[in-house]
Amino acid sequence: MWQCASSRSPVTLTYSHSLNLHLPDPCIRIPFAMDKTDLETYQVQLSQVELAMAADPDNAELSSLRSELKELIELTKAALAQAEAAASSHKAESSRKQALSTPTHTWSAGDECLAKYSADGSWYPARITAVGGSTENRVYNVMFKGYNTTEQVKASELKSMPANYAYAAPTNKRKLTPAEEEERDRKKKKNEKKLEVRAAKAKEQTAKQATWQKFAKKSEKKGVHIAGISGTSIFKTPENPLGRVGVTNSGKGMTEVALQSKHKFTRNDDDIA
Repeated sequence: MWQCASSRSPVTLTYSHSLNLHLPDPCIRIPFAMDKTDLETYQVQLSQVELAMAADPDNAELSSLRSELKELIELTKAALAQAEAAASSHKAESSRKQALSTPTHTWSAGDECLAKYSADGSWYPARITAVGGSTENRVYNVMFKGYNTTEQVKASELKSMPANYAYAAPTNKRKLTPAEEEERDRKKKKNEKKLEVRAAKAKEQTAKQATWQKFAKKSEKKGVHIAGISGTSIFKTPENPLGRVGVTNSGKGMTEVALQSKHKFTRNDDDIA
């Protein structure tokens, strides 16, 4: 809105070209409140004046109106820009004051807290396992209690544990995300396959062992000696306390060796004849 410095009424100009133009009062206006609608109004009026001047370019009053409207448009633009800058500055100052008035909590590894879970946006009891990021933008690794799920969150996604908060282990676990369900099924199938392979190997080993034992018994009945089956193993603990395992005849002393002597023949009288 503008206050007019003169008391003249709006001017109506009629031209021979059948152009009937209603213009604002050609006076110096002082702005006290304005918005973008005022700016649009002045721009429309300026276009009307320029259209009228096309039909009557030597009209002094139209020329004066055009100059005033151009000045009004520039003043309005400057005032609107100043108002927007002031509003932006006020908003920034309010945000700064709010940030200063809000106490910040310093979190450390091992702290108990409530953390926001990204999958469902709910808050769950958690424990901070690691702290990273810069001083202005901290990030925290948290492990949710009862789920053993680890996630990285921002400071805005952490809350202090309420006073006298009693944590109870969840009876119904939260719903898993599609990715978690897929990973769980994959691990389950992998473990089942491992168990099947182990069971097959154990069965095969048992069958081989039974076959070998059966063969060994048959050989023993037929009197066939098989290494490792019949006889005494050299790795058997000797009865002599001085004996050593793995050494043949250990602890029995040295074997006595009989000296060989030359055989003496006796002469027989019958041999002489």
